[in-house]
This record gives sequence, structure tokens and C-alpha cells, in this order.
Amino acid sequence: MAFLQANIYSNILEMEVSLNVILPQKTEKKIGTASKGNSNDVPVMYLLHGMGGNHSVWERRTSIERYVSDLGIAVIMPSTDLGWYTDTRYDMNYWTFIAEELPMICHELFPQLTTRREKTFAVGLSMGGYGALKLGLSKPEKFGAVASLSGAVNLADRMEDLLSVKSKNYWEGIFGPLEQVQGSINDPMFLLDQLVKSGKNAPNIFLCCGEADPLLYGNKKMAAALQENYVEHTFETGPGQHDWVFWDEWIQRVLAWLPLNR
Repeated sequence: MAFLQANIYSNILEMEVSLNVILPQKTEKKIGTASKGNSNDVPVMYLLHGMGGNHSVWERRTSIERYVSDLGIAVIMPSTDLGWYTDTRYDMNYWTFIAEELPMICHELFPQLTTRREKTFAVGLSMGGYGALKLGLSKPEKFGAVASLSGAVNLADRMEDLLSVKSKNYWEGIFGPLEQVQGSINDPMFLLDQLVKSGKNAPNIFLCCGEADPLLYGNKKMAAALQENYVEHTFETGPGQHDWVFWDEWIQRVLAWLPLNR
């Protein structure tokens, strides 16, 4: 594998953005890990961080580079600050950046990346789990599968959880008036409803959450909504909390679940 650290300029955010990238590279090592390489139509996974993290956190807190070494997949890890993958009220358009601009930049810089929906994935933890699900539900024509690890996937129904983390001023800077989040484009439940009504093909969805995680309730509600709407999905729980012990284990399960051989 090749590991790259890049600084790109975002016209949407009007600022430099940091980006870590893992690319397949054919290697034959006598000591260590050999890896597969591919020069075209490479599957790509956008791997999103949570609150308090940045582009480097998956690389530092898990063995993600080792986990994908023989999978032939590219991993894009952008920094999106505390923007919640949303076009914020304070005029920082993190949603437009992540959903529209970043894929264009990555395909320009790394032309070997696939352009096929069925080989394009979004995965994230916590805030990033929310972002990954939002991408899948809003852009089903672009993503064949999405996975949320301990994601805040039902935030409109659990505002008290958010207010226990940061102040109302912060959240309203992101989403606007909190009473208006439910039923808006920032509400995954609303996005699911709109997707079902549109008749578009939904991506495959993977949800997981630790049994001691405060976000378990919201994940159960989202899983129930997916079930009620006959959206193909997997929902699993297991021992664990909202921490890297859980995420390091479950990112390996997500990688095993992804349809990489299509």
C-alpha cells in the first residue's frame, strides 16, 4: 500500500484541507505485509472521522492501513473539522464539500479510482457515521454501500444527547433552530423517507453500535425504520462503548461486509 498525506484547496470551503489517502500498490515483502495493486477501477472508501478527530485519526487509532493491505481498495480520509457534514449556518459548506467537491478532487488527483456506484463506499464513526449515512441516503446514485459505526443517526429525535455534548449555540450554528432539524435535509429519518418515496435504489447499509453506547437507542430506531421500509441493511450490536476499542474491531467487520469483488 501507499500512504499519502495531502493538502488540497477547497473552493467550496475557501481554505486548505488536509487529506490522508491509502492507495493500493503491488508490493512483495519478505518481511511484513505484501499487498495487491491495481491501476484502474479501484474501489474507493471515504472514511469519515467523528467529533474531536481529523484526517489522521483513523490511521493513528486503528490499523486501517494493515486491514486493507490485501483488499485492493483506496481509502480517502478527509478532515471536516466539527462541521457535521452539513452546510452550516455560519457559512461553511461542509456538506457540499464532502458530497460534491471532494470526489471530484480525488478523481482528478487519483484517476485510477472507480467511478462506478457499486464500488464506491462511505464509512464513518459517530459524527462520521451520521455523515456516511447522510451520503448514502442523499446520494444513492453515487454510493453502493455505506456503513455507520456508533453513528448519531437519529439525532433529531434525541436532541438531549447533543446538548449534553456541546452548547445549543454550537448546534444551532450547525443546523439552525433545533426545533427545525426534524424533517429537514439534516435529519436521516427524513432522508430515508424521501429516498423511499423517490423509488431510487438505496445503497446497502450497515449499522453497528456498542451495547453500552448512549447512541444505541437511536441506532435501533434507524434499523427499525430501514426494516419497515424494506431497505437492505445489516444491524449488529456487540459488547463495547463509544470508543476506539469498539471501532478498531468493527471496522474490520465492515471491510469484510463491503462488496469488494463486484
